[in-house]
Amino acid sequence: MHQEISSSYIQQLIAGDEAAFDMIYETYCGKVYRLAFRFLKDAAQSQEIVQECFINLWINRQKLNPEGNIWLYLYVIAKRLSLNALRQICQSRELTEKLIDHISTVHNGTEEDVLVHDLEHFTEQIINKLPKQQQLIFRLSRVEHLTHKEIAEQLQISPNTVKNHMVEALKTLKSHLQYSDLIYFLALFFWV
Repeated sequence: MHQEISSSYIQQLIAGDEAAFDMIYETYCGKVYRLAFRFLKDAAQSQEIVQECFINLWINRQKLNPEGNIWLYLYVIAKRLSLNALRQICQSRELTEKLIDHISTVHNGTEEDVLVHDLEHFTEQIINKLPKQQQLIFRLSRVEHLTHKEIAEQLQISPNTVKNHMVEALKTLKSHLQYSDLIYFLALFFWV
């Protein structure tokens, strides 16, 4: 259970007390990071969300309710920033592929793995609908972590054929994980 921040700290923060801000940061930066990481599966991007979230807190400190729940405020800001970042990822082919790759490879043994599990299941259903050769090549690449050259040698096909199958498989995955659907899917599981 996280440590509660008393209203006196919030009042000090509203007054511009940097020590109170530091205390709030130390108390909640880890939780904000974990929340962002649950969405983005990327350490650097999650750290950026932490920074943006606390910059937002500092800039808007005078609008805070001294009796309010500071974690709820940070949660809403961090979630909004994470969803915005996710929208940008899903509009970029390269970043979408990176997200799909992270979903396929990142394992985080916490209780908060429900979404990762559901996204993996959702992704797995899409992969299962790929043509058999594409499916095999995708799994060898993303699960077995073989290079295109290694896959080509193993299947006795050209590296170019492997590349073409990967491009098609990723295109299919992306079309099923269009940002609106993905955002909706994530929102369904994250509205705590």
